[in-house]
Amino acid sequence: MPEQKRQTLLEAAETEFTRVPFFEASIANIVKSAGISRGSFYQYFQDKDDLYFFLLEDKLKMAKIYFSALLEKHQGDLIEALIELQNYFLLALSDEEEKQLLKNALLYTTHRVESSFTSIWDTYLEKEEFKKVGELINRSYLDVTAEKELLHIFKIVSALAFNNLIEKTVKGLSDEEAIQSFKLSMNLLKHGIYKRNL
Repeated sequence: MPEQKRQTLLEAAETEFTRVPFFEASIANIVKSAGISRGSFYQYFQDKDDLYFFLLEDKLKMAKIYFSALLEKHQGDLIEALIELQNYFLLALSDEEEKQLLKNALLYTTHRVESSFTSIWDTYLEKEEFKKVGELINRSYLDVTAEKELLHIFKIVSALAFNNLIEKTVKGLSDEEAIQSFKLSMNLLKHGIYKRNL
């Protein structure tokens, strides 16, 4: 499929997934809007799920690149970089089209949707990428000694970030309420929940 036609298909798919929740989206509407045959669609995507997750993960690739830039900006401070990255996602939710697309994704929460969002920090799938990100983190800020511990930090943070996006979307939190809630979580993580003299 020529690049122009492929782009038209992706734009049609994004429009459809923004218009309705995933389970209501129609391949027939997508191919009609893109002006391609159903056969052409199946040359590139197995089914609606395949196209949906291709689109979602393509959008999240930019966040991965941005995260590395944020680590550099904050001199390797993991928490500050994560807070700014979360702010980036929350601002994306302020754009009406992006908001509806992400809302539909979050309301269609499955393990695979959650995995797409948390893959920003997924060391199992992208070890080389994680290694690059790991080198940008200022370890002197962290009370960890092993990569395994760093992996667990990323798992905890990704769960908190994903939950924050769901709260923002489902509960209708304002941008300020959502980012303050995330900052509170990050500060608890940063300083711990136990008193230092225990």
